[in-house]
This record gives sequence, C-alpha cells and structure tokens, in this order.
Amino acid sequence: MPTILVADDDANIRDLVCLFLRNDGLETVEAADGKEALDVYNSTPVDLVVLDIMMPIMDGWTLCRELRRSNPDLPLLMLTARGETWEKVKGFQFGTDDYLTKPFDPLELTVRVRALLKRYRIGSTQAIRFGNVILDRQTYKVTRGTESFTLPLKEFELLYKLAGTPGQIYTREQLIDQIWGIDYAGDDRTIDVHIKRLRERFATTPDFRIETVRGLGYRLEVYE
Repeated sequence: MPTILVADDDANIRDLVCLFLRNDGLETVEAADGKEALDVYNSTPVDLVVLDIMMPIMDGWTLCRELRRSNPDLPLLMLTARGETWEKVKGFQFGTDDYLTKPFDPLELTVRVRALLKRYRIGSTQAIRFGNVILDRQTYKVTRGTESFTLPLKEFELLYKLAGTPGQIYTREQLIDQIWGIDYAGDDRTIDVHIKRLRERFATTPDFRIETVRGLGYRLEVYE
C-alpha cells in the first residue's frame, strides 16, 4: 500500500488531508515543517509527498528542492492557499509535479494523488509503451511497429523521461539536472536542440507529441 507524506504546519489541514487519503486506501505519515518532513522521508519509505509552501524552519520551496535532489522520480504535490501563476511556475522550477490550491475538493486531491502514483509506477519501469512505440531502457532501443533503432543517449534519456510521465510538465532546468546532471556547465537551451531533433525523428509518428508549455517547459502527450 502506498505511503504518502503530508507536510503542513496547520494540524487541521494535515488531519483533513490524511483522512481523505486514508479513506482512499492509502497510508499516511505527517510532518509539521520542512525539516521534519525531510527527517521523516530519510527514515521512512515514502511513495509521494504532499507539501505546503508556507512552513516554518524549512519552507516548501526548499523542501521541494531537497527532495528532488535526493530522488528525481519522487512524486511531489504542492498544496497551498496561494494560486498566483508565478508561484505555480516557481513550484515547477523547484521540482513539483502538480499543484493544488486551498480550499480543495477532497475528490480532486485523491484523484491527483492517484494520478501521480500511476505516473511514478510507469516511470519506474524499464520499458515504456505508448501506442505503437516502445522505449526499452535496458537496450536503449526504440521500437516503432516493425522498425527498431537506437537514439543518441541523451535523446533517448530525454524521450524516456518525458514518456515515463505523460502529461507532466518538466522545466528545462529539471531536465538538465536529471539527464545531464547538476554539474552540467552548458546552456540549458541544449534541451531545445534535443527536443527539436526528437520532433524531427518522430514527425510521422502519430502516437505522441512533445508539446511546448509556454513559460514552463515541455510535456509529452500520448494519442491512443
């Protein structure tokens, strides 16, 4: 059973979120601030984190960044009373996967958590299939119908990352950190170059499309 870490300095909110998640069949653990959340994460197996932005000692931005550094594939859902666009952009830049504004609908919360858990399970496999395309990370080969071919390593990793969590937005900074590494000294516009090459290679493939999300980054949409 998946375990969800809920980090919020408001005890009432924590209790409410945990109640909804437990009613949906999920296990929960709690933290009252970012530092405590990091301690819980380091001592307890956690499958997803729901975190507030405005917390004492360590705020949600810092917690999000630290969790993402520790585990690039850990699903993160920001839960906050603020809903301004710049804060959503900042959340994605710091590594969150999704964003839910208080007050929230209990059904929407559980649906978003379930969707992130599903994405995580897909992203953790060694082979991803969407439509007529299969990406095999063990061999780094792409199969498209009866055709099989190998992509340059970084192009494969980029496509695999996007395809592992369809619909999820990744910023250029996230993709650079997770594929090229945090010590990469080049221009993050290299992402644009690799996206362009992937689009050209799969221009006649109707199964998916890599979309540009203005002001945020990229996501892959699958067409069944």
